[in-house]
Amino acid sequence: MIPQLIKESKKYAAAETGAVRKDWRGRTRIALVYPNQYHVGMSNLGFQTVYRLLNGIDRILCERAFLPDNGKNKNSRIVTIESQRPVTDFDIIAFSVSFESDFLNIISFLNMAGLPILAKERMPGHPLIIAGGVACFLNPEPLAMFIDFFLLGEAEILLPDFCQYFDKIIMKSSEGKKNFLLDIAKNMTGAYVPEFYRPSYNNDGTLKLFEPLCGVPEKVKKVFLQDISSTSTCSAVLTPHTSFKKTFLIETGRGCIHGCRFCSAGYIYRPPRYRNLTVLKKCIRDGLKLTDRIGFVGAAISDLPQIGPLCSEFKNENIRISFSSLRADAVTEDFLSVLKQSRVKTATIAPDAGSQRMRDVINKGITEEDILKTAERLVAKGIPNLKLYFMIGLPSETLEDIEEIVKLCKEVKDVFLKSSRIRKHIGKITLSINPFVPKPVTPFQWAAMDNKHMIKKKINIIKSGLKKVANLRIHAESPRRTYIQAMISRGDRRMGEVLLRALKNKENWPKTLKEISLNPDFFVYRERPFEELFPWDFIEHGVKKSFLWYEYNQAEKEKVSPPCRVGSCNLCGVCQVK
Repeated sequence: MIPQLIKESKKYAAAETGAVRKDWRGRTRIALVYPNQYHVGMSNLGFQTVYRLLNGIDRILCERAFLPDNGKNKNSRIVTIESQRPVTDFDIIAFSVSFESDFLNIISFLNMAGLPILAKERMPGHPLIIAGGVACFLNPEPLAMFIDFFLLGEAEILLPDFCQYFDKIIMKSSEGKKNFLLDIAKNMTGAYVPEFYRPSYNNDGTLKLFEPLCGVPEKVKKVFLQDISSTSTCSAVLTPHTSFKKTFLIETGRGCIHGCRFCSAGYIYRPPRYRNLTVLKKCIRDGLKLTDRIGFVGAAISDLPQIGPLCSEFKNENIRISFSSLRADAVTEDFLSVLKQSRVKTATIAPDAGSQRMRDVINKGITEEDILKTAERLVAKGIPNLKLYFMIGLPSETLEDIEEIVKLCKEVKDVFLKSSRIRKHIGKITLSINPFVPKPVTPFQWAAMDNKHMIKKKINIIKSGLKKVANLRIHAESPRRTYIQAMISRGDRRMGEVLLRALKNKENWPKTLKEISLNPDFFVYRERPFEELFPWDFIEHGVKKSFLWYEYNQAEKEKVSPPCRVGSCNLCGVCQVK
């Protein structure tokens, strides 16, 4: 398999612009891994940012590796893109993890690389295995058996600190490695070494204690970048082999002021931070030297202060600008003009729920009028296709709320059709239906997930209600897949055994769930009491658990909360205003 993988890596390398190649002599060698295939990893701006940051440190050599396109063959012996060397030649293998669905891919990767999967079985001569990324600082515990240590927080701060700590000389002995891990666990903010934390469980299966050992801190504090304008976050490598086709991605900010109760990004990235216009303009100019396609990335691009003037400045240039997200209540004329200029064919609106009651429950902060007006304006500006994003199975949702999704979609189709006829071109509407998964560090972390049978029933109601609507397609996420996602994202350290069994069974999840001793429904379908200790509670995000519980109660009362007032209140605990 090695010649095939080398050929694959060379194909990708030949199509790239911006890759870094360094002399191996005298440098710490890091294989940066996105635990999925190349086109998925290279579409991820966080992964590209880590690659750029690491190669910005002179004594660090960083090369990228991915799962092979031909599937998960045990004999693949994965090689890097830059030099086509096996990942086992590196001092460190660093996983950048954005989604829990890739947790199983991590241990598959270690298996394919010919490395012991369990951290306790790796010898001093093996690479150090580390992991970071948003999925890790939500809940790293399902991976605790496999990772030597985690970096919890934002890479701009964590990576330079870690590179100062790391000394590959001391890693050549078992004692040296253990002393190194203990040192960073005690002294490096954001470093979590599972070896020095011991969970214990109550008779009912809930977590009883999460005990720190050897004098390490009881809590691991997540690290975040206070001044986001002090650095830029944009594409490091351009390639046609991504979802964005030679698009130069630019992060406009982190976090979101709106506080949707299902959204982890709105809480773990508090306080919301935005880059200033000077930095963003420079990023755009840098990107235009490489391509005419610019993509703005952020939780809510429309919240960026002075987004209008930024769009206006480049309105008359030969440039195509796209946006990762737009709120239906904030689509301005500037946005519409940029979308038209950029020849955008499809725009996405995320009502998330069909009824106003449910939009209040989740604290979405938009109305039906916002949704319909935006749909009409988008089509009137020449954007022929719409994508509508909905969640089903939200807390307190009824079948009447599902019928409201059908009704809203029909109303969107009416305004869509009316506006399309004026332009004498009728496009398509695509519905994306996604079962709700309760996520850590959100107000809904206590909620139970809807069962698979009810999810299927709700999907069928939507499909049946809209089957006669022309030019409308429905894509519904698999209830089975979201069940596995919920089990992993809400799981504790015992989930590692489940992942090992799934690997042995070649990802046959029905067989795996029958064979394990744990009841997976325990993690998925159970509503949690306030006092329960969560597997991720040892991470100090800054957001008070009592605030999240308050928001959960507000949802039960169908009450909305105001947007985040950065720096002027103490409600969530992040800003600590005196």
